[in-house]
Amino acid sequence: MIWTILKHVVSKKITVNFGDLSRTKPVSSLLGCDRGTPMDRYYIEQFLENHSTLIKGRVLEVGDSSYSRRYGGSNCSAFEVLHATPGNRKATFVGDLTTVSTLPANAIDCFICTQTFNFIYDVQKAVLGAHYLLKPGGVLLATVGGISQISRYDMDRWGDYWRFTTASVKKLFEPVFAGGIEIESFGNVLAACAFLQGIAVEDLPDKALLDENDPNYQLLIAIVARKRQ
Repeated sequence: MIWTILKHVVSKKITVNFGDLSRTKPVSSLLGCDRGTPMDRYYIEQFLENHSTLIKGRVLEVGDSSYSRRYGGSNCSAFEVLHATPGNRKATFVGDLTTVSTLPANAIDCFICTQTFNFIYDVQKAVLGAHYLLKPGGVLLATVGGISQISRYDMDRWGDYWRFTTASVKKLFEPVFAGGIEIESFGNVLAACAFLQGIAVEDLPDKALLDENDPNYQLLIAIVARKRQ
């Protein structure tokens, strides 16, 4: 159907020089982590900085508390860390978002959950778990991957299951968070191609190129979800 429509569209052709993009191996197979700042982290940090006033009180983060401390700082009364399995010395809670019996109930003012839901098969249960642990009026600041290569690190440990769009995120979160949700996407064709190649932000001639947003290239989707008072 789409091809039937597009083949009738007349447009000026742009000369494309694929250059090194003809390669079949990425510049980095580690999402660009070994070269500098990955594209998705640029957008994650922009999102958290834009919503830093919400990072306060008793704050929970997955894996470690680096973002809580960086963007919440003195506004936080406690820095909690959630990890799914024992062995993380930074963890203050060992629990599974898909199993509410392992989570503290109505305990957290702000839950920072970046790039986590992609790696949970029972993602609908995980959204319910994120809601469960928040205090009434608490807020979830979450990000999920859209256009992305497989994260081999996560695939080999617990699985890499999902890629999202703003539409699928709305379907997942809206029925659960009656306090309201806000959804935004980040990315453009340059950012998406660079991320798939494992090119780091520092490799670009100007990182401001990442700030032009094109909703047809959703590299990252960010969610602000509030639990009803």
